[in-house]
Amino acid sequence: MDSEKGTFKVLMFPWLAHGHISPFLELAKNLSERNFHSYICSSPVNLTSIKNKIPQKYSHSIHLLELHLPSLPELPPHYHTTNGLPLHLHSTLRKALKMSKPSFQNLLETLKPDLLIHDIILLWAGGVASRLNVRSVAFFTSGATMFSYFCHLGRHPGIEFPFRAIRLSGFELSMVRGNMESAMNEEKDPDDEAFQSNNGMILVNTSREMEGKYIDYLFEMIKREIIPIGAWVRSPNIGDDNDDSEMIMEWLGKKGEFSSVFVSFGSEYFLKKEEIEEIAYGLELSNVNFIWIIRFPKGEDKRVENALPNGFLERVGERAKIVEKWAPQAKILSHPSVGGFVSHCGWNSLKESIDFGVPIIAMPMHLDQPMNAKLVVELGVGVEVKRDDKGMLQREEISKVIKDVVFGENGGSLRRKVGEQREKIRMKSREEMEGVVEKLKEVCRKSIGTKDRIEGRLGEEST
Repeated sequence: MDSEKGTFKVLMFPWLAHGHISPFLELAKNLSERNFHSYICSSPVNLTSIKNKIPQKYSHSIHLLELHLPSLPELPPHYHTTNGLPLHLHSTLRKALKMSKPSFQNLLETLKPDLLIHDIILLWAGGVASRLNVRSVAFFTSGATMFSYFCHLGRHPGIEFPFRAIRLSGFELSMVRGNMESAMNEEKDPDDEAFQSNNGMILVNTSREMEGKYIDYLFEMIKREIIPIGAWVRSPNIGDDNDDSEMIMEWLGKKGEFSSVFVSFGSEYFLKKEEIEEIAYGLELSNVNFIWIIRFPKGEDKRVENALPNGFLERVGERAKIVEKWAPQAKILSHPSVGGFVSHCGWNSLKESIDFGVPIIAMPMHLDQPMNAKLVVELGVGVEVKRDDKGMLQREEISKVIKDVVFGENGGSLRRKVGEQREKIRMKSREEMEGVVEKLKEVCRKSIGTKDRIEGRLGEEST
């Protein structure tokens, strides 16, 4: 703690993915307004991408700390992020980050924070902090529905999840189990045990207004204090200005109210050829305007026009805006021309869509997304595109759902429901953040007391 300014010093350590770093940054912004100085620790390539997303008013209270990972032959420094990283290199990235443990320990020893907030994926970081007498809190950056579902699978195998709205099909369940088994098969780190023996709180990137019963069920299973921080999203006007942004906004400005859909599947999932084809034909058949972000893994020299069906761009003409790699998502969703979001239902995208009042056309692909898509339907803020018995997308179904949301009566009722949910969630989130701040201040004060006792004891021993 800085005794002169009365501020607390917090080191934040997210997993190396934009979907994890963004919630840490939003938490840092909220803490900055309440006497905390936050130090976000990540690889240089990730920090470069978020520098322009920190408003000037936070420049003295949010700091960026570079953590240098070893440069492995197949993983040079510009690959030290999950953004655009081929899936087969994700395990190598996790290995490289674990190899940087001594550097992380040096950062902790130098900074001497009052608290470490680490990604729940990085359990070993809590172990390192514990050895240095630094208190730590885990942060789960996705939602409580997914968290409780995974816990249920592990603790109650063969028993149905108790909430009917989140029942998965055979295809979805096999996809979820595959991800779970992959994580469980990773080599355990001795420092992971610090999390198991620590009965402290877990911050979760959600609001009780969205997931109250799933938060309660999670607590029942793991008997730890689950603290929702609120459903915070970044401002659409921060860090999104470049030539592509202006071009997209100009295109949207020519379209009618609610006449267009935004199509994006996140920065970590790369559509297969057959998925691109079905989505393309579905968009074409729907007759709606659309902005579609298409990404390929780093190192793959692919052209968007070659991935699309023959003659597609000519047939859709001015109805379409195809963008490679990047687009200002928050800015697009906040535009009055956007009437729907064709989304993979990544947790941050889901929250942004609700916060900007845009109905979700759910098309989950992997990880937590199948559970998130079911939650979207349960909350009444979107519709899920159904797959066939083999888990394949079908163009007719895609077209039907998009048309219903943009042109049908269902679109109006969905927009009203999203608007209602948005206001309730915003109000509850403000209340939840105040509770989080008080909890973290309490932990910091205990940490300072422990450090003072240790330093006092060491002083006595030296004399």
